[in-house]
Amino acid sequence: MSIRDLFRDVLKTLWSHKLRTFLTMFGIAWGIVSIVLMVAASEGLRAGQEKQEKSFARDLMIVFAGRTSLQAGGTRAGRRINFYDTDPAKVAEQSPSCRYVLPELGNEASVRSNYNSAHPTVAGSYPPFAEVRSLDVAAGSFYTWRDVEEERRVAFLGAEINKQLFPEGGAVGQNIYIQGIPYVVIGVMLDKKQNSSYDGWDVNKVFVPYPVMEEDLPNVPPAQPHNIDRMLVQPLNVGEHENCKHQLTAALARLHDFDPRDKDAIGNWDTLEDAQAFARMTDGMKYFLGAVGVTTLLLGGLGVMNVMLVAVRERTREIGIRKSLGATSQSILRQFFLESIIIVFLSGAVGLGIAYGLCAFVDMFPMPDFFAGLVPTWQSGALALGLLGTVAVAAALYPARQAARIDPIEALRYEAGG
Repeated sequence: MSIRDLFRDVLKTLWSHKLRTFLTMFGIAWGIVSIVLMVAASEGLRAGQEKQEKSFARDLMIVFAGRTSLQAGGTRAGRRINFYDTDPAKVAEQSPSCRYVLPELGNEASVRSNYNSAHPTVAGSYPPFAEVRSLDVAAGSFYTWRDVEEERRVAFLGAEINKQLFPEGGAVGQNIYIQGIPYVVIGVMLDKKQNSSYDGWDVNKVFVPYPVMEEDLPNVPPAQPHNIDRMLVQPLNVGEHENCKHQLTAALARLHDFDPRDKDAIGNWDTLEDAQAFARMTDGMKYFLGAVGVTTLLLGGLGVMNVMLVAVRERTREIGIRKSLGATSQSILRQFFLESIIIVFLSGAVGLGIAYGLCAFVDMFPMPDFFAGLVPTWQSGALALGLLGTVAVAAALYPARQAARIDPIEALRYEAGG
């Protein structure tokens, strides 16, 4: 029998048992759809969260002063640590693996323009703050080192506070008044979504150079003079992250006389650690959901095997007649093997088409801020195809070998007796 005739015979046989073939194919297709969709959903969650994390900060440690829990250098436990505006420069000198060590001071203040007023948080730091906190510019510019050196009263507005103070637009170049003190607006932030914050959303803030912030809006008593709220620390690169962290802790311990092993003396919000923890969680979800899909696919493969064993039983007389007319065991094996392969791969192709089509359809709709949609990956497709091939061979081989081993005389006698 030629390959063409073999294919035609296989398709004719499958068509003659349409319901059985459909139900078998449905199990395989559903397994493929499950694998692709479940992995795509977890990948969409991971990608969306990663995007939101980048909108907040890029590999950043936000360091807060705490209270000691260990005695050190003759000082008592329970002592309050205070950060000062001279600390960042001293820490940077002792932390060669850290790229930036920036002070940050933030306080709520009365802010008005010629059109409206508000009471937002005003934050003061240095120019690299825009880079490490992902403050992209929509209009104008962020303040520069020259603005810092000359103590210029300039302001960079968050996207939402800009809309409130200047509802008609055109904020750049105009004056705002912070606690009655005039500042010139030099830039407006590009709108962004955040998944976390330590003192409010950036879109609702006003950003000014640190020297004028400290002069015009210092922390009020009982805070001490030149006290800062926190430090923002960024390593040279991801590979230097842990070195930067250890150097930072050691430098602060020397400056403020606490034990570097004292975890309560300073608080450290490590965005890289958070990202890694979330990645582990989404990977776990992906593997679990993928395993559910794999199990479904394997069950579909068992269904194919069962159906083909039934087919062998039903066609025992046909096999006996073909063998008595000269058909070889190899040709019988090839026919039943091909039937199973066609069922598995045809249903797998349908499943992949449905899965990728659903991903494309869902992604046409607006997604929540922290979900990037259904993101199918080539790895999930390759995994599905690899498993599909394994299931196909496993589901086809045993029934085909059973068919090939049938003795023609016994087969005809069995049917005659039935």
